Amino acid sequence: MTTTFTGFHQDDFNVFAIEGLDQRMEAIQNQIRPKLTYLGEHFASQFSLATGDEFFFHVAKHARRTVNPPKDTWVAWANDKRGYKKHPHFQIGLWGTHLFVWYAVIYESPWKVEIGGRMEQQLKHIQSLVPDHYHWSPDHMKPESTSQLELGEAGLRNLVTRLQNVKKAELLCGITIDRNDPVLQDKDALLARLTETFDVLTRLYVLNRG
Repeated sequence: MTTTFTGFHQDDFNVFAIEGLDQRMEAIQNQIRPKLTYLGEHFASQFSLATGDEFFFHVAKHARRTVNPPKDTWVAWANDKRGYKKHPHFQIGLWGTHLFVWYAVIYESPWKVEIGGRMEQQLKHIQSLVPDHYHWSPDHMKPESTSQLELGEAGLRNLVTRLQNVKKAELLCGITIDRNDPVLQDKDALLARLTETFDVLTRLYVLNRG
């Protein structure tokens, strides 16, 4: 790890206000991607130890974009060195407003029905495993999410049912950290928060794996 990681600062979030695909991509590549690569290397072994699966990290390249600049960027971990999208995986990334930390099952996954079924059977256990201030999201393409406390059992059941029955359905669980939260600029405090979060999310991953 050659990058000196210092956390995330306002300049990192301001990248998403830069106009133009090439200009924003250059800032992402030079400013944010080294930090995501650092985190990718830092946490890969934690996931491997916690789950018993070998994990690999993948930093978003946004290679298919030809016009619209990306509104967010991320690093993802999965137990497949070729890619992560079809697998249950973990993410850390940035929107212009906040940092997100997710356990994610997105629409490309061929195991959504099985995972949703297991989650439905263990819904109350999942609610006790996941702290109420954690957030759930039905769409990784949107920055909005809802806390488990606000969602309630009925809302969570709806997300899990939808995962099984709707082709484009997704399910994400984790935390968001506002761009103005001072923890983001404190490397040690941030890494501790991320480690604590992944301790919860890896247990969710193992539970859903069956």
